[in-house]
Amino acid sequence: MADFVREVMTPGVVAVRPDASLVEAAQLMRAQDVGDVLVTLDQQLVGVLTDRDIALRAVADGVDPRTVSAQGVCTTNPVVIGPDEPVSAAVALMREHTVRRLPVVEDGHPVGMVSLGDLAVAQDPESVLADISRAEPDSWPGAAPAAR
Repeated sequence: MADFVREVMTPGVVAVRPDASLVEAAQLMRAQDVGDVLVTLDQQLVGVLTDRDIALRAVADGVDPRTVSAQGVCTTNPVVIGPDEPVSAAVALMREHTVRRLPVVEDGHPVGMVSLGDLAVAQDPESVLADISRAEPDSWPGAAPAAR
């Protein structure tokens, strides 16, 4: 069982500029097969933008995703965790703030993400959530096959 966030996090970050359009952010999410991107400026974390943010804070309100910026829709001042923090601290933060993902920040710079799925795989590799987290995403009609 993993003791520290560094051992369970997904290293590296998928990030967009604050002025990137929601279309750009969504295309990057699709290309990287992720449900969120970090919004960064000069390697500093500005916010977290999820596919749910795009759907509920923009599309559902009828705004044009080509003209709305990532910063305009993202969650600013997100809860973060350090890579050398215990996994139990990540669990506690997720529970306290009801979030499914935490940016991992070291020396003020984002270095990865830890998700509920990452924690499930680390804590109980045989759990249903761990199985789901490891599964290949479903394709939709007309989508390119998933890279293996």
